[in-house]
Amino acid sequence: MKEISAGGVVYRKVGGRLQIQLIQDRYGKISLPKGKMEPGETVEETALREIAEETGLKGRIIAPVDQIKYKYHNETKGMVNKEVHYYLVEAVGGKLQAQVEEIRGVDWFTPEEAWRRQKQSGYDNNDRILAGALKLLGIPVEG
Repeated sequence: MKEISAGGVVYRKVGGRLQIQLIQDRYGKISLPKGKMEPGETVEETALREIAEETGLKGRIIAPVDQIKYKYHNETKGMVNKEVHYYLVEAVGGKLQAQVEEIRGVDWFTPEEAWRRQKQSGYDNNDRILAGALKLLGIPVEG
């Protein structure tokens, strides 16, 4: 069985300074907003809907970043091939508010702080997603 999800690395500029949004998931890990594709949606629509649901923000897709693929076992569905598509998304409206049923929190960080938090408390497979998004924004990261 195949399952497709989508999400994004959300950014904004405040006073000429770039900020990156990170969420804290229900397990206390640093992560990025994402979720499962619903029937009739495109992958891009899924990414924007999930960002809005989890963080309260409306976004505009700037560019695709990358995909993560992995397998996991579901008790009812068996082995699931999961594919997660990530986009670089500019925040264009809405009000920052965590969807408490899904995540513990959401906030804005400088690119350097976002990268530090990702490396310290994030999922390893999101390293290249955040690094790729920062590179698209002109910010190289190391390690």
